[in-house]
Amino acid sequence: MKIGFIGLGNMGAPMAVNLTAAGRSVTGFDINAACPPTLVPASSAIEAAKGCEVMITMLPDGAALHSVAMEVMPELQPGSVFLDCSTVDVASAVAAAEHATTYAVEFVDAPVSGGVVGAEKGTLTFMAGGSPGAFEKIQPLFGIMGARAVHCGVAGTGQVAKICNNMILGATMIATCEAFGLADRLGLDRQKMFDVVSSSSGYSWSMNVYCPAPSIGPESPSDHGYKPGFAADLMLKDLRLSQQAAAATGAATPMGALATEIYRAFVEEEQGTGVDFSGIIRKFTGQI
Repeated sequence: MKIGFIGLGNMGAPMAVNLTAAGRSVTGFDINAACPPTLVPASSAIEAAKGCEVMITMLPDGAALHSVAMEVMPELQPGSVFLDCSTVDVASAVAAAEHATTYAVEFVDAPVSGGVVGAEKGTLTFMAGGSPGAFEKIQPLFGIMGARAVHCGVAGTGQVAKICNNMILGATMIATCEAFGLADRLGLDRQKMFDVVSSSSGYSWSMNVYCPAPSIGPESPSDHGYKPGFAADLMLKDLRLSQQAAAATGAATPMGALATEIYRAFVEEEQGTGVDFSGIIRKFTGQI
């Protein structure tokens, strides 16, 4: 299986390296980042795509996906799979899928959850939209790059699952950070707070796995100065995608809207750029 990989940034590079570590041959290209040494370097996106049976992309937004798809799909073999692991708007994913049919290419949108650590360790969760046949064809690659892949439905539904998941994540992280701020003011020890909530009805991934308070719970970015595993900038991007989708469909998402505004202020006005999204605890503990 000839694999091309376009987009070798913080997420894409370790994903591609894991493929090569499993014995797969991968040709890589990124317009800015260097190609990891275990990949076959390409001088352009077109070169990376030539003759590929699977083309994987990890790109910053829908505009980049559109540009790359238009450029490389004519170079792919008929029957090949274009696997986009970016988080983009639903309309961009659907448009790429429609474009793929022109070249008899199958498109799968499969955004990921797990952040940089998950990409490095090969423990990502993939949320995939596309045909069942295409999903099965690339299932072995999901097994190398991640711990789980869920087939969500037709093209675009992977993006739907991602933005819904991250709307929940953004809101619950804010609630978790608010609770630590309140506990601090009321004199409750943070470890005691964790011990109670992590085993009670306040249990959540934000508390139990990715605790925003340093030295509490399992190791997380809070223990490393909030160096990003998942940057607040990216959380803001995903929350904005959720609100774009909500506006397009008339869905009521008042908590999602408020979470978007809170993260917008954190990133744009409160030195949150380049900080892990759990670093928003600083907003509620008097550190901003």
